[in-house]
Amino acid sequence: MLSKSQKGIVYKHTGSHYLVKDEASGHLLPCTVSGKLRLHDSQTTNPIAAGDRVQFEPTANAGVIKEIYARKNYIIRRSSNLSKQAHIIAANVDKAFLIITIEFPRVSLEFVDRFLVTCEAYAIPASIVVNKIDGYTDGMRQRLARIEAVYAGAGYAVLPVSAKTGAGVGRLADETHGALCLFAGQSGVGKSSLINAIDPSLRLRTGPISDYHRKGMHTTTFYEIFDTASGGHIIDSPGIKGFGLIDVEKAELCHFFPELFRHAAHCKFNMCTHTHEPGCAVKAAVANGQIAPERYTSYLKMRDDDGGKYR
Repeated sequence: MLSKSQKGIVYKHTGSHYLVKDEASGHLLPCTVSGKLRLHDSQTTNPIAAGDRVQFEPTANAGVIKEIYARKNYIIRRSSNLSKQAHIIAANVDKAFLIITIEFPRVSLEFVDRFLVTCEAYAIPASIVVNKIDGYTDGMRQRLARIEAVYAGAGYAVLPVSAKTGAGVGRLADETHGALCLFAGQSGVGKSSLINAIDPSLRLRTGPISDYHRKGMHTTTFYEIFDTASGGHIIDSPGIKGFGLIDVEKAELCHFFPELFRHAAHCKFNMCTHTHEPGCAVKAAVANGQIAPERYTSYLKMRDDDGGKYR
């Protein structure tokens, strides 16, 4: 007789269907979600995400997800600048790795900062992985050095790697060991290629950069967890074009820029916005080089985004 209630982890999310790994047997079972769960969470485009721990009722060939257990965290983004809905990218994440490239596609530091702010808001350790270093020109290496300096000052690790040559991949594999890790980034940065480099037996599908637009082409279309031979659990994700903030109060935004927050304690006014007030320690730190101007510019742009209303 089949158990009426079993526990599992969502390993793949394809929109309306899910692949759940049974915690007891380790088997993967296709599941649908109970209609009650869909109605309960109308503010997000997806009630369940990869990494969610769930209770499900199996049948002979499939199952129905009945309950989502409390999440320790999740990474969420606004679906678009004008949307009131949000999309949960992943849940119960131990580490997040933002994969970027200096060119093809060219990275926007504001995009990086929006991702990092979201990770800070949910206390998810985050690192930046710079892929494709094998093809760098002198100018690209200079830009990499600047990115390393900007984010080292903010307290983030920057890992230069090459999925093509394997440079830095061993260190990245070590970082994923024993943890559920999200690999996120724009299309074409090489997320799937990096997972293949960490564990070639997975043979994930990869694609070329578009020669016409010099931008990435979508190859990963679903959120899916892969167990690697090195003992890691990596969530491969579709490319993200933009990262709209949600669940971040305007007055609290500074808290999620670690280097700004450290200096904010020395501002003259307790409610300093770090934009125009006299005696602002944050602005002074930018002026004297203790805070990278790129990070401060991102902070100002995020404050102005939709009037700073992220909820």
